[in-house]
Amino acid sequence: MIIHENTLISDEVLKEFFACNIQACKGACCIEGDKGAPVTKEEVVEIEQIMEPILEELSDEHVQFIKENGFYEEDDDGELVTTCLNDGKCCFVVEQPNGILGCGIENAYYKNKIDFVKPISCHLYPVRIKDYDSYTALNYHQWYLCSDACTKGQSEQIKVYEFVESALRRKFGDEWFEGLKAIDAQLEGGS
Repeated sequence: MIIHENTLISDEVLKEFFACNIQACKGACCIEGDKGAPVTKEEVVEIEQIMEPILEELSDEHVQFIKENGFYEEDDDGELVTTCLNDGKCCFVVEQPNGILGCGIENAYYKNKIDFVKPISCHLYPVRIKDYDSYTALNYHQWYLCSDACTKGQSEQIKVYEFVESALRRKFGDEWFEGLKAIDAQLEGGS
């Protein structure tokens, strides 16, 4: 484990390789799993305020589902997560003609309709964060669905933390990220 400011980071975040291979997995992380993507209370408020441009990106089925069921719920652990349709798809999933699943929130962001890219849990994936009283833990979530991403990351020499750089900068700031890069460089120099 690595301690950096008020974060506790698993070694795998700096040692393992990862680069999403959407052509291989087709966005399976947006449909697989036992619940939706974690969202914070602050994100729920923000999404509620920008819902109209997001709904413009979704299919009629997903719009109707959100109108009837909402876009978030509390899971068995008391955490807020996005709602999922009966087939497991996140309510914000957009099915593209090439069979790849995308995100309606992200689509609206890239069309400059909103300033919110997507929930931080999605933006950070495969890094999972958990807040505790005095620190935040960052762990690398290894999932069989992402085996092609591990292979691609290895071949391109992209470490997990490098793959999620923009999300880490969004969550913790530029200075924090630059400090993490310095720690990685020290570890590389000492190995």
